Amino acid sequence: MKVIVAEDAGFCYGVKRATKAAFDAAAGVDGPVFTLGALIHNPQVVARLEREGVHAAKSLDEIGPGLAIIRSHGLPPDTKKALEERAGRVLDLTCPTVKAVQQRAADLAAAGYRVVIIGDRYHPEVQAIAGYAGPEVLIVNSEEEASAVPEGERIGVVMQTTHAAEACRRIAGALLDKAREVRVFNTLCDATSKRQHAALELAAKVDVALVVGGHNSANTGRLAELCRKLGARTYHVETADELVPAWFEGVSTVGVAAGTSTPDWIIEEIVARLKSWGDSRARTKTAE
Repeated sequence: MKVIVAEDAGFCYGVKRATKAAFDAAAGVDGPVFTLGALIHNPQVVARLEREGVHAAKSLDEIGPGLAIIRSHGLPPDTKKALEERAGRVLDLTCPTVKAVQQRAADLAAAGYRVVIIGDRYHPEVQAIAGYAGPEVLIVNSEEEASAVPEGERIGVVMQTTHAAEACRRIAGALLDKAREVRVFNTLCDATSKRQHAALELAAKVDVALVVGGHNSANTGRLAELCRKLGARTYHVETADELVPAWFEGVSTVGVAAGTSTPDWIIEEIVARLKSWGDSRARTKTAE
């Protein structure tokens, strides 16, 4: 059984930067270290951070004096201020790409545009961007929701960085007749787009596509969704322990793709497990 890893897979720059800085903080800071919410959407990395002393707080109430880390998704301005007041020290690890979207949304609001964010309203990145986008901000995640946007003079559109490009094109198109002036900014993350293209290319030429990453990771889930839409037999797993041998019976090639919050060591464990099964079957056939 041949195992092929997608050309672009795993940690993006922003996640790699945030993860390294959090581990460095755990090793070099005296006193408690907190993140408001999981640093990244990968339970295995979050568990390692917890063992190193970085506690993922579920709310501001769980944070006390110490160092508070702002995760790669960012925070709304009012939440950031409250975090600073509670912790005393803050390390802002918001992804630079996300920061750029926050600034774009703030600039549009200041210029008198009604800001529309294309994305998942429950995703922390989108909630953070909305905090910069003015009181009239709207969040849409489908063409139907876009069609319900009230008409106005000027609309400015930004996108959740990890959203699917094709969905953004359709939703943005549905917004074009909603105002005299519609400014659409492509704020999709290049790393996310590259992983989507790599996953689709891989899924088109393998028998089984494995998408590796947290089940709570939006960008990883989207990779699996795209592969399934292509018609590939696709499984989304977090770790090697979730692999089921029956999935690979009679399979010649397996493709492995991974979201931007998936560390290399998890991808390597998946590949090693698959190759061990392939080697075992080869030895069995030889013996027969």
